[in-house]
Amino acid sequence: MSMPDTYLHYSARRYGMDHERYEWSDLFQRKPIVWPNGARIALSVVTHVQHFPLDMPAKPFKAPGALMMPYPDFRYYTNRDYGNRLGVFRILKVLAEKGLHTSFALNAVVAERYPALLKAIVEGGHEIVAHGYDMGKVHHSGLTLEAESALIDQSLTLLRQKSGQAVTGWLSPGRAQSFNTPDLLAAHAVRYCFDWANDDLPYGMATDQGSLVSMPLAYETDDRVVADEYFHSEPEWVQQIKDRFDVLYRETETYGGRVMSLPLHSWVSGMPYRVAYLREVLDYILSHQGVWTAPSHEIVTAYQAQV
Repeated sequence: MSMPDTYLHYSARRYGMDHERYEWSDLFQRKPIVWPNGARIALSVVTHVQHFPLDMPAKPFKAPGALMMPYPDFRYYTNRDYGNRLGVFRILKVLAEKGLHTSFALNAVVAERYPALLKAIVEGGHEIVAHGYDMGKVHHSGLTLEAESALIDQSLTLLRQKSGQAVTGWLSPGRAQSFNTPDLLAAHAVRYCFDWANDDLPYGMATDQGSLVSMPLAYETDDRVVADEYFHSEPEWVQQIKDRFDVLYRETETYGGRVMSLPLHSWVSGMPYRVAYLREVLDYILSHQGVWTAPSHEIVTAYQAQV
C-alpha cells in the first residue's frame, strides 16, 4: 500500500524549529555578551532542594529521582529527604566559604515543611527559584490550562510569601513542560526558566504573555544525572565539570561571555563523601580570572541589558 501524498506534508517543516518559541540561532555568530566588570564566565550554581512525596503518583510519569520501591518506599524517601535535613546545609557551608551568592530551586512544599531550611538559604544571600509544588506534580500536556495555571500559582504564591523574595525564576519538576507552560509562567510574572537545555547563554522565548528568558541548566554534567543515569564516579564528574569549563573559557577569548552552569542536588552533592568533590570543582573554576558568580536573576538582567 502506497502512502498518500499528504503523508509528507508538514506545516512546520521549514528553516528553524518545530515550534514558535524561538528562532534557531548559531551561538558562535551572535553579538558577544560582556558580563559585569568584563568577566568572561558567569558561573550559575543552581542547587535543587526537592520533596518526593511518599505517595507520589506514577502517571503520567515519575520525575527523575522518584521513589522506586513498593509503597511505602521509606528507603528512597529517606534518602531524598537526607538532602533537606543535612545535605543542603553542607552545600550552604561550602558556598559561604567561597563567598558565593547563588540560586536554590525549591519545591514549594519545602518552604512549608522546612522553614529553617528556607531561612538558612535566604539569610545566606541566595535566590529562591520556584521548582514547582513537589516532585510528584509534574507539568505535562494532559493537564488542563486551568489546572496547570493553578499549580503554578500555588507554587509561586507559597514561595513568594515564605521567602519574601520576588521569585521570578522557574524550574519545572523533572524539567517537564506542557505546550502551555511558557505562556503560563510569563502570565505569573516569571522572568526566566531553566527547563530547556540547548544553549550556553540565555536567550529569549516568545509567549502570548510577553517575553520569557531561557537560562542554561546543564543536563549532561548535572550531579544527579552523572551519578544515577550515567553511573560515573565522583572523580569523573569533577573532570567533566573541568572540561566543560575549559572549553567555555577558551571560547570567551573569541566569542564573548558564556554561562557555566553547575546544577547540584542537595541529596547528591550534599552527601559526606561528595562534598570534597564539590569544593574541588569550585576551587578550580574560581582559580581563573574573569569568573563572575551571581544568582540567576542577576545573570538574566545582565544579559537583557545587552540584547
